[in-house]
Amino acid sequence: MGSKLIPFLIAAASGTLMAFQGSLNSGLSKFIGLMKATFVVQLTGTVIVLIALLVGLGKEPWGKVAQAPWYTFLGGLLGVLIVYGVAASIPHVGVAIATTAIVVAQVTTALVIDHFGMFGLKEIPFTWWKAAGLALLAVGTKLMLN
Repeated sequence: MGSKLIPFLIAAASGTLMAFQGSLNSGLSKFIGLMKATFVVQLTGTVIVLIALLVGLGKEPWGKVAQAPWYTFLGGLLGVLIVYGVAASIPHVGVAIATTAIVVAQVTTALVIDHFGMFGLKEIPFTWWKAAGLALLAVGTKLMLN
């Protein structure tokens, strides 16, 4: 676990931030509407990344952008759909249930992506231990819905 501890903690912190982000986005949508809130969130993120690039973060050459497969650019579209979907669901089911559904769907999809090594990623085989973990997540999801 030693070499994986830092990436694990970064992922856990991202999960924490996602719960806050969904809550904040949902709150913003109450004032300006869901579509405008989605736009503002994406615009704010774009400005922050632009500032980071202008201060020298991200040293990779821009010339390689043309070498990336077309489907790798769909992340922006997915980001919009994610922000919209999370902000739309939280007012109706709450942060905990929305996040639980997100986590189960993420893990299920991630297991498929890992198993097949999709998008040029390393293949990580599906195991019975992972199936058991997924089953426990599903049971936990059911408990959260009660």
